[in-house]
Amino acid sequence: MAADSKHAWVTLLTRPSYLAGVIILAHTLQKYQTKYPLIVLVTDTLPEQCITALEAEGQRTNQLHVHKVDPLLPLENVNLIAARFEDTWTKLRVFELITYDKIVFLDADMMICRNMDSLFNIPLPGPDWLAANHACVCNLDKDPWAPTDWCAETCAYTPMTHPDALTHPTPVTKGARLTYHLLNSGLFIFRPSQDLWDNVLHFFNTSPKLKDFLFPDQNFLDEFFRHNWTSLGWQYNAVKTMRYWHPEMWRDGEVRGLHYIVDKPWQKRIARDGIAGHLGRDAVTHGWWWDEYGRWEREREECGDEGTLKIVREHVAKQLTEEEDRKQVEANGKAGFPILVPGKPGVLEDKSQPGGPVLRAKRPGERGHGPVVRN
Repeated sequence: MAADSKHAWVTLLTRPSYLAGVIILAHTLQKYQTKYPLIVLVTDTLPEQCITALEAEGQRTNQLHVHKVDPLLPLENVNLIAARFEDTWTKLRVFELITYDKIVFLDADMMICRNMDSLFNIPLPGPDWLAANHACVCNLDKDPWAPTDWCAETCAYTPMTHPDALTHPTPVTKGARLTYHLLNSGLFIFRPSQDLWDNVLHFFNTSPKLKDFLFPDQNFLDEFFRHNWTSLGWQYNAVKTMRYWHPEMWRDGEVRGLHYIVDKPWQKRIARDGIAGHLGRDAVTHGWWWDEYGRWEREREECGDEGTLKIVREHVAKQLTEEEDRKQVEANGKAGFPILVPGKPGVLEDKSQPGGPVLRAKRPGERGHGPVVRN
């Protein structure tokens, strides 16, 4: 690690299926000229070839550093929505990095779209405070696992409109409804200290509430920092579903950190119909990721870095053949994709968004997919 670095971005990688996400996170941080290193926490569950790829990236950029940690698991079994969330407990080891003055944690399925170094200048009211984004609790698709009070009416983003949402997010106040106190742990800012880490670890090892946390690290941070966190503008942790769940607030040109929740863009190529993602709604945002991946590939090809390319490509969807493309288009049609968002008719259409350049998904038949600036 850079000896003079007092600030750092940090992410966690425990399995090879997220390697491409971390590579593009690092690539886009560098693209937008961050001044700070990215520390990648890894566990022994990550294959050695993935660590090799990360270290090769670090040698090229001097901005990525691998830091090995032990997995962090509760002393007793807990209930989770999905087994894959078990790894996220280890995210709490970010609080161990007490040699830094300030840390911004980023999930491995995020991509940077504009420089975000200003996050390190965000003031925190005290040494045991976080800055983060609210969790979006709209649950417009009525997922059965969601709590009964998760709906558009109780979401902290519903009252938000452009441009005020960028600088005046819904505040976290003691008298606010419970859902306004729920944060999204995909991005959070804090000041590390030995006292804070000791308190986090003590709560982790002693609190009986852990057994009821469905989203491990997110629910943990909700509880541990209750009344001790401050909200950020949506643009820093722009969850991809917000694009069509909160169109009154979202503007493509304002996105700084894009968060690919649920299905990941690198898991599936986009066919000629331009349909992508959960329920077929994510053509634009998934296209942005593939554009950046294409740039990264070309850079590594020009450098002759075949070793890193080979490792990363093993964990990225292969290019579609003409027959595979045809079958994917046919399957999308049979599924009726994209499924319109309940209560949000027309938000998936290509329409002008005031406040900056409009970005749209390329039309079927256009070369490639991703953002196209239309003035």
